Amino acid sequence: MDVRMRIVGVVGAGQMGNGIAHVVALGGHEVVLSDIAKERAEQALGIIRHNLERQVNRELITQDEMDKAIARISITDNLAHMKDADLVIEAASEKENIKVAIFKELCETLKPEALLATNTSSISITRLASSTDRPEKFIGMHFMNPVPIMKLVEVIRGIATSEETYKIAREFVSDLGKDVAIAEDFPAFIVNRILLPMINEAIYTLYEGVGSVEAIDKAMRLGANHPMGPLQLADFIGLDTCLSIMQVLYEGLADTKYRPCPLLVKYVEAGWIGRKVGRGFYDYSTEEPTPTR
Repeated sequence: MDVRMRIVGVVGAGQMGNGIAHVVALGGHEVVLSDIAKERAEQALGIIRHNLERQVNRELITQDEMDKAIARISITDNLAHMKDADLVIEAASEKENIKVAIFKELCETLKPEALLATNTSSISITRLASSTDRPEKFIGMHFMNPVPIMKLVEVIRGIATSEETYKIAREFVSDLGKDVAIAEDFPAFIVNRILLPMINEAIYTLYEGVGSVEAIDKAMRLGANHPMGPLQLADFIGLDTCLSIMQVLYEGLADTKYRPCPLLVKYVEAGWIGRKVGRGFYDYSTEEPTPTR
């Protein structure tokens, strides 16, 4: 364990935030998990407990390790409770204005030596860092979903990120048992620069009537040996997140090949954003998800 990161704040108790809190607490760090809604943080703690129990049942961790991890997590709806944190990882929604507002509030309460990290999957690290009072102590840590299972973390330096911050971030991620991929600060970094255009193309394939949801996902599972079809994966990620990333790519790289599919836009406008709301390209209201097109 990196002893310099004794207390770690996690802002945002959604799917990514609770996953990050899970692995950080299991790694031996004290965790302060914050969300604007206290009840969401409480729900996240229940999800973390459930996921740790699954790891115990699979004999991946011991009951003692689980109990100690849960005991290390405290929840709050007040960012002022991050004042003693050595590192704060922001995992809020993929909207730049929301992230910037969080960082500005955090900077009013954090101790000067504290590091800031963002779990953004696409937004410029340099630009986010410039909204803080410590751009040299700011870095990107893009965890993959689901965090407790996926081994990779992309580490992204902004133009002002210091060498010391970079080294501490790499050590911290490695101590969590994760593998590091170093990415340059370009729109969507590595994973989403490759993955999201593929998903967007799958949506175009559906939009143009080339294949049904079932056919497209089956084709990629059985024809390309993907563990999950691209439309199923889009639902898992969240169609709102997929659209946000495609918009960052389209605007940041000024290339029409990154234009979000109109069908993706329409689904997001309808609120059909995937598994988290029960409907996307699949209907999740029944025990077995069924294609909606």
